[in-house]
Amino acid sequence: MRDRESCNSVVRWLKFNVVGAIGIGVQLGVLALLISIVHCGYLTATAGAAETSVLHNFFWHEKFTWVDRAQGGWRSVLRRLLCFNAANGLVSVAGNLVLMRFFVGGAHLPPILANLVSISCCALLNFVVSDRWVFQVATQE
Repeated sequence: MRDRESCNSVVRWLKFNVVGAIGIGVQLGVLALLISIVHCGYLTATAGAAETSVLHNFFWHEKFTWVDRAQGGWRSVLRRLLCFNAANGLVSVAGNLVLMRFFVGGAHLPPILANLVSISCCALLNFVVSDRWVFQVATQE
């Protein structure tokens, strides 16, 4: 039984990373758009890009990564979205803002490179929070 749970965790981690890799593309694309076309400052652009990626990732985690746990009607989906946005959104947006301030403002890295490093730093924590809280298995009481 433990081996099956380990295998499921590895598969889920791989799925999480597939969604995350696409989400990185979304985030970097929005970041580049907001900086170069809309002319937002890098911190404002980072917050908008990270939130866009969080919403994108939630949709795909719901339909792909944790599809076996995504049960219930629209209220359950809304609860998971709010939890996901509160948890992963907080980690992603706040984490990216703090790290971008350090990497761009302090270390003078280009915003896109700095954002890639920031995303990587936040990924593992986002998986754990999603797996243990947002998409937890509902227990029968």
